[in-house]
Amino acid sequence: MRRRMRKGGPEPQELNITAFMNLMVVLVPFLLMMVVFSRITILELSMPQGVASGGREPPLPLEIIVRADRLLLADQAGGRLTEIPNVDGDYDLPTLASALRKLKAAAPERRQATLLLEPEVDYERLVSIMDTVRVVPTTAEDGRVSMRELFPEVSLGDAPAAQRRS
Repeated sequence: MRRRMRKGGPEPQELNITAFMNLMVVLVPFLLMMVVFSRITILELSMPQGVASGGREPPLPLEIIVRADRLLLADQAGGRLTEIPNVDGDYDLPTLASALRKLKAAAPERRQATLLLEPEVDYERLVSIMDTVRVVPTTAEDGRVSMRELFPEVSLGDAPAAQRRS
């Protein structure tokens, strides 16, 4: 009996963590690579500007009202309004880009634009309109295409109720 008590039970087993270390060696670089790819796909939005704390309103940004059948381009500071109807059931983005280029040439310091959307506008169309508002491709004299910044600070909101046409 005394012999059993002195022995003290089974000896502790050594923990084998080789399989766990192999998993970490593969998993950590994979997760780090995925973080870089997911960061590229994020579009940053800015909050619409309200009344400044001093009581003075900032200049109103450019507004693009996205309706199901047309785009309305409103530059409230200049009082202009352009209507761009859909072409073949889709938004006419080249005409929008041309109108935005003219506005940018008239006010190069302006960086803000607000997209006001109707609830029926789907996500893919929203992203394509945002891309058109943010940057536009330009061709240099040597034939190279580069992206030129238009209105990179994009805000989103709900479109006002449509007025009936007569």
